[in-house]
Amino acid sequence: MRKLLIIFIIIMIPCIVSCGDREETAPGLHMTEVSESMLMEENTETEQETQEGTIADHSEKERPAVKGIYVTGSVAGSERMNDLITLVDATELNTMVIDVKNDEGEITWKMDSGSVLEMGNGVAYIRDIDALMETLKKHEIYTIARIVCFKDPVFAQNHVDSALKKPDGGLVTDAYGLAWVNPYDEEVWAYLTEIAQAALEVGFDEVQFDYVRFPIGEDADAADYKVDMSVNTKEQAISGFLSYACSQIHEKGGVVTADVFGTVIGSATDIERVGQNYAELGKTVDVLSPMVYPSHYGPGVFGFDVPDAHPYDTVYQALMLSQDVLGQNAGESCAVVRPWLQAFTATWVSGHISYEVQQIQEQIQAVYDAGYEEWILWNATCRYPMDLLGSGQAE
Repeated sequence: MRKLLIIFIIIMIPCIVSCGDREETAPGLHMTEVSESMLMEENTETEQETQEGTIADHSEKERPAVKGIYVTGSVAGSERMNDLITLVDATELNTMVIDVKNDEGEITWKMDSGSVLEMGNGVAYIRDIDALMETLKKHEIYTIARIVCFKDPVFAQNHVDSALKKPDGGLVTDAYGLAWVNPYDEEVWAYLTEIAQAALEVGFDEVQFDYVRFPIGEDADAADYKVDMSVNTKEQAISGFLSYACSQIHEKGGVVTADVFGTVIGSATDIERVGQNYAELGKTVDVLSPMVYPSHYGPGVFGFDVPDAHPYDTVYQALMLSQDVLGQNAGESCAVVRPWLQAFTATWVSGHISYEVQQIQEQIQAVYDAGYEEWILWNATCRYPMDLLGSGQAE
């Protein structure tokens, strides 16, 4: 039986402006924003009690303690997928997080779903989703469907009333011109939940909502959200969507994960800016996946001039702070914490170090030492070293 680990991401200073979700740099992949000026790659109680908590209530299937890797739709539909399956078989890995709805608003296969057929945004990166899922199940690989939420240029183009607009009527976009939709809009909520349910129907075990937040920047601050935001807060919008989605996904036996910024942990300022209330979301979803990439932490965080140069200590301290914020040390019930770990070199960070096998293993060890059990590795090019992890046969 393969073991898994849970990790969490956190930052003690409000620095969302300088930290993006993730960057994708491989040819043909989109690069998400880090800030307006720089590119960046990325996305309890006792660990046993947490692992058997919220998630177990919503599915009869036995779930592994996740040790996973990120896979783009284009890679999932290519010959390289065979290499990644071999990697999982040969190591302690047991999970793949696969793009279902990517940053460009594309669905990564010709999904037979009403909204997708109407908009024509099903792209055959994965030519035969049923065959792929059958193969993954034969290899006992746990599958998580990554669904990018409120950054969606396709939906914005096809549903202009749902598109997030600036005062001059132009669309709110990221640094690469990708439009956002309104997180308050329940038509958007219904669409995202439709995609999630379709992913479960083809065999995915779990749904992971990414970019489940408000956009940032001057245009986003000035946007018309069509509600009185002094009454209907950003936190309420994000929690409202996730509660809505969870209620329907749980009916199908699915598990719901939310990817979150690390900066929202312990920062009222960042919570207000993006709407992700870490502690409250821990009571809403089954799994929280914070991005604890050391490269996302600014100078001085955790006492390090360059946190990126201290992979073990940065991740360890972030996870200990996560426990405090969630009340896990006090034995409060909450979502499983399964952090994203850095499997890339952040060349844009001054004083950065190369992230190779040792640096990745140090982060994994920090997760275990902090009392967590699950983790996922992010590399936008989906390249992970074979000698990174132990044998999959290990108990």
